[in-house]
Amino acid sequence: MELTLTGRKAIVTGAGSGIGREIALRLSAAGAAVAVCDVVKETADKVAAEVAGAGGQARAYAVDVSDFVAVQQLCEQVAADLGGIDILVNNAGITRDNLLLRMTEAEFDRVIAVNLKGTFNFTKACSRGMIKSRWGRIISIASIMGQMGNPGQANYAAAKAGIIGLTKSVAKELASRGVTVNAVAPGYIATAMTEKLDAATRETYIAGIPLKRAGTPEDVANVCLFLASELASYVTGQVLRVDGGLLM
Repeated sequence: MELTLTGRKAIVTGAGSGIGREIALRLSAAGAAVAVCDVVKETADKVAAEVAGAGGQARAYAVDVSDFVAVQQLCEQVAADLGGIDILVNNAGITRDNLLLRMTEAEFDRVIAVNLKGTFNFTKACSRGMIKSRWGRIISIASIMGQMGNPGQANYAAAKAGIIGLTKSVAKELASRGVTVNAVAPGYIATAMTEKLDAATRETYIAGIPLKRAGTPEDVANVCLFLASELASYVTGQVLRVDGGLLM
């Protein structure tokens, strides 16, 4: 059995940069037609052009993943444009870090709305078509922070823990319909988000990683590619950590 996605149609949210961009590129390279979704149309356009430049097929879409109605409409449009949706990667996410005693209601609510409700919105919108075709892959990007917590990230950790619970519940609901549902939990990954940390903090994180290096977006994308393929047809309801051994 080959690791190929030829003929499959995929949606990747938060695909305008970082991990999402790499996932979109990797799925496309394996043969999937990709809907590149981002809150900013211009960044989605750039990644779609990058996919096309590499010989792949992609279309760019702009959406606020926290908007339930907008997500429903977008998924209907993508299904019409691509001829269906076989693979969903819920990657869109933000941080609004603060210690609990300083965290505002708005900081908490926005992170939950984008990271957790956005995952629910797309999962709900895409699952019906997958059920009808009796084949589907839903992959949601969680985080090891949803399993271990992190000071200053109560909102982020809560959202990512919620994604894990959502993943396991939906996996049980959809398994009999040929749809697998899994989460990928990255650890410390070198992205624009982690580059905002000061050098001392970055060094502390890396010192605690058994493999002694930061992960890359490619490391996460490789696991997503596996989960999206036929090679992972017997894997569902799982949380695959991509963290260099940081959380064991």
